[in-house]
Amino acid sequence: PVFAGMNGSAIENFSCVIYNIFLMNCTWQAGRDAPADTQYFLYWQESREDNQKECELYIKDENFRNTGCIFQNVSIGSEKAYFLVNGSSKDSLIQFYDEYIDLYKIEKLMPPSNITVNCDVIKNDCMIQWQRPQINHSNKDKCFKYEINIKYK
Repeated sequence: PVFAGMNGSAIENFSCVIYNIFLMNCTWQAGRDAPADTQYFLYWQESREDNQKECELYIKDENFRNTGCIFQNVSIGSEKAYFLVNGSSKDSLIQFYDEYIDLYKIEKLMPPSNITVNCDVIKNDCMIQWQRPQINHSNKDKCFKYEINIKYK
């Protein structure tokens, strides 16, 4: 059966974020009814054409159980990425968890850089300029909206 394994043994609260342009951090919690010796393993696939890759740098909890992963050199493509977390235990079968994620939706953007402000007291106006932050995905010009909050002292 597709959902073979002990109920409540699959991971919970799976989430990923891409930061610093090419790093991805994924975390999860052990299933609430998983046996104490359960160990989890994360695999992901950027697109259908790519091979599935296992995490190379696991984050471990106080019981040395894998509860997260850091991936390097991540690139965001146009397809949803596939994530699979399965587990193993000596005591019982562990249910797997899988999810498709649009990577561009989980990218945490850096703030704008090289911000300059030039004010003309006579004209009573200011020119504010900045450089768009680097991003990983391809829709670079469609993603940015800025809000400027000016406070007077």
